[in-house]
Amino acid sequence: MPRHLPSTRALLVFDAVARCHGVVKAAEELCLTHSAVSQQLRLLEQQLGVRLVQRGARGTTLTEAGRRYHAQVAGDLLRLENHTIEAMAQRPDGVRLLVGAVPVLAERWLLPRLPGFLAQQPACSVHLQVFPTQVYMEEPHYDVGLQYDDASWPGAAVRPLRGERVVAVCAPRSRWRAAAAQGHFRELPLLQLSSRLGAWEAWFAQAGIADRPPNPLVGHRFDLFSMVLEAVRADLGVGLLPRYGVARELASGELCLAHPFEADGPRGYSLFVAPHRADDPAVKAFCEWLDGQVAEEAEGAPPPGR
Repeated sequence: MPRHLPSTRALLVFDAVARCHGVVKAAEELCLTHSAVSQQLRLLEQQLGVRLVQRGARGTTLTEAGRRYHAQVAGDLLRLENHTIEAMAQRPDGVRLLVGAVPVLAERWLLPRLPGFLAQQPACSVHLQVFPTQVYMEEPHYDVGLQYDDASWPGAAVRPLRGERVVAVCAPRSRWRAAAAQGHFRELPLLQLSSRLGAWEAWFAQAGIADRPPNPLVGHRFDLFSMVLEAVRADLGVGLLPRYGVARELASGELCLAHPFEADGPRGYSLFVAPHRADDPAVKAFCEWLDGQVAEEAEGAPPPGR
């Protein structure tokens, strides 16, 4: 069965004409003659059976069908280019490890430790991508995933990796510090993470704090842990964050504990391994290295950079 695919050359020419709003500028950008660009447009229109451009006294413009088609293929061309660059970036003498991770865990826990793994595996290139939370993906494209325990990855080998401790933090000179240290949270502004709106209520319950706001769900709300962290720096209120996520700031004195209690986090993290990579030496080495990092942290070893 024939595949109805136009030539890449024709699509690139059409894309240039659409972006440059005319044949002349498109020809200059592509280093082609005016007639070569026009010929590619005609060939594409003949294959599709529709008019894509309209030529007039004011130059060349897209027809309605042309606008719709360009909106669809422009993204496809960009993805094709990215896939090609991705293939070109492969090291011929090494291996690639594609790791998907929760952003805060990747930025605050994994990345500072990653040089240790790369020192053990110098031929390995690690590609670290966001493993989105609360999104179902039938076949994630990662080799290894570091996600919350309740994440879904059908067919993957899954096992617990590490837990989470949660602490309340504030700026060292925060106007809320004295009250928080004494457990007086009733009048304090609580910084909220959108995906964990019940976190403060759970923390208060574990800490046994009675002097709490009537509604612990009220407060400035942010989508990312990093936003909460910056809001704490700006003294917009008191933030509730994973301890590993603020270990650097606590060690340097940039932030401090608003209250000494540490609670068990609402979710732990698990290690996911793609079924087709379970026996891969690089994947095995990475998983063993992760286990070692968790063990060192449990023994109280300071994280890198301290």
